[in-house]
Amino acid sequence: MKNESIKVFQRKKKNILELWMTNQLADQGLREDLMSNEDLRAQSEELVSAFIDTLDDVTINDGRATAFEKVLDILSGISISRAKQGYSPRETGIFVLSLKDALQQVLRDEIKDVAVLYDQSQKISKIIDSFSIETFETFIKGREEVILRQTDEISEISTPVIRVWDNIVALPIIGTLDSARTQVVMESLLQEIVETGSNIAILDISGVPTVDSLVAQHLIKTVSATRLMGAECIISGIRPEIAQTVVHLGIDLTNIITKSTLASALKAAFAMQQLEVVKRQRQNNMVVNN
Repeated sequence: MKNESIKVFQRKKKNILELWMTNQLADQGLREDLMSNEDLRAQSEELVSAFIDTLDDVTINDGRATAFEKVLDILSGISISRAKQGYSPRETGIFVLSLKDALQQVLRDEIKDVAVLYDQSQKISKIIDSFSIETFETFIKGREEVILRQTDEISEISTPVIRVWDNIVALPIIGTLDSARTQVVMESLLQEIVETGSNIAILDISGVPTVDSLVAQHLIKTVSATRLMGAECIISGIRPEIAQTVVHLGIDLTNIITKSTLASALKAAFAMQQLEVVKRQRQNNMVVNN
């Protein structure tokens, strides 16, 4: 004999959808700026249909049953899309939990035996709670993907290689220099050296808050990679506190050209290229002579 709640849900599928939509639309946190009511209804209808169609005497007792794979796939897709759209975990959780309220309300209206109602309500609660956990886990994964993508984009934006003159490129580094970012810095710098045919690269660390032994090692690796490409590297932005730290840590930068400012580094680069910068007396413009 088919479970009582299954028969109720199959008979009242449309009622469940309408109750669920009413619950969602009544929530003060409804994000109409992120999703239209029509799209919300389409998502809800797809999930309700998949859930009720999957219910049988086995799945009603096990929210983690393999038969719920389609339902979980739908929830997974919804969670990931909401994470990317900017929904909060609470807003995504309410989407699922408000379905439980609709299901239990239909059970209360249709089942008059208190003992049967309690038993069926408990089973539905366990299933939806299991779905909620899956939804949260998937949402977190989706949000992590967004964060990783944004981190990669920020790393690319924050490591712009600038062509300051013929055969001279500069890369201003702002923020902490860790292993992952060093890799991005090296790739960007080496690629620009190849594309421009530059033989001098300036690494400006004025925007790096602190330099410890690990940061210094990353800089040395970048300089070594640059030299392997046939270009000389100049490190600028060596502030007094950084110089003291480097000496205190015993870091050897004697084989690397270092300057206190980007202007000093550029002047050194011009000298290495046998270029001379002069100032016109009347027009007050900078002129570079070979």
